[in-house]
Amino acid sequence: MVTFSSYPDDERPRRVIDAFRDEGMFVDLICLGNSNYDKAETADNLKITRIPMKHRRGGKFTYAFQYGSFILVATLLFALRAIHRRYHLVYVHNMPDILVISALMPKALGAKVILDLHDPMPELMTTIFKLEKDSFNVRLIRGMEKWSIARANQVITVNQACKDLFSGRSCQAEKITVVMNTPDTKIFPFRKAVRHAGVEFAGRKPFIFMYHGTVVERNGLDVAIAALELAHTKMPDAQLRIFGPSTPFLEHVMAMVRAKGLQESVQYLGPKRLEDLVPAIEAADIGVIPNPRNSFTDINTPTRIFDYLSLGKTAIVPNTQGIKDYFPSDSLMYFEAGDAADLARKMEYAYSHRDELGPAACRGQEIYLAHTWQQERQTLLTSVNQIFN
Repeated sequence: MVTFSSYPDDERPRRVIDAFRDEGMFVDLICLGNSNYDKAETADNLKITRIPMKHRRGGKFTYAFQYGSFILVATLLFALRAIHRRYHLVYVHNMPDILVISALMPKALGAKVILDLHDPMPELMTTIFKLEKDSFNVRLIRGMEKWSIARANQVITVNQACKDLFSGRSCQAEKITVVMNTPDTKIFPFRKAVRHAGVEFAGRKPFIFMYHGTVVERNGLDVAIAALELAHTKMPDAQLRIFGPSTPFLEHVMAMVRAKGLQESVQYLGPKRLEDLVPAIEAADIGVIPNPRNSFTDINTPTRIFDYLSLGKTAIVPNTQGIKDYFPSDSLMYFEAGDAADLARKMEYAYSHRDELGPAACRGQEIYLAHTWQQERQTLLTSVNQIFN
């Protein structure tokens, strides 16, 4: 397995690895380095090689250099190891799509290849770098997507919207399996939502909105700050708690907080391990996913929704297709994507109608229970078995 991310911090590779190890498979993992972990590590059925690189956000050339360097090292390592180990399967996580190059030597020696497309690169790069949809760079990325998918025996992706997108431009739908990003119940134990929570919440202050995840412009945390300013006078004891690694965009957001005089209402509490997010979510009243509308967020189904629902909390979410495909309007609290004024209205409503949060979470949990990791895990394992039959 290879992923341009840190293990065990990245949820999806971690879940897949745990599923494979539980089935008795031995996993040889190449991933990004992290100062919190050893460069090499061996545990039961798992060998980890961490390439000493740090994922740095920047311009197009920064991304290209990082991806190119990582691909080169991963390709050489797998090529050398494949001669001695003769892998049965190489499992590649995007981004980037062309990380599948690292599987070519093992594939030539008989290995099957799975490409797990977490995100559609053309849409994500269009969003990050504000590229025109038909620009040369975007057409090149689309071409790499199609080439990469053609190298794989099986493609896995995260939701129906992504499957429709990939099958419409890069391969037949039959080649793609949807395995949704739902939390591992070993880490996020199911907590049934409390239907009548008004009395419980009424005497507790502050009222807590929570954001967790990557703090980058495309995820819209600045929209949440603008909304909080608009709603502040009607919910003076409300807090927005932010969890995630520090980024340049976070510095911009916190400068907004200071400029708007919201220092008492906004707390940045740093990055958290998955295990440590559980008590943080349990302490919150409602999650906030303030994504603006763009070509990437339109088709994204944020994992954070399932994190909240698994622990009995609902969330305020944008009315984008990747979310509406799964969740009816009474199971989450929808706002017009990118509209700070509408988000402020929904925050005010959640604050003043606390007794409705529990019932909404109960309805959302009905969707969650149809997509628990146990079910998604079985879909994953079935898909893997099929390529060997």
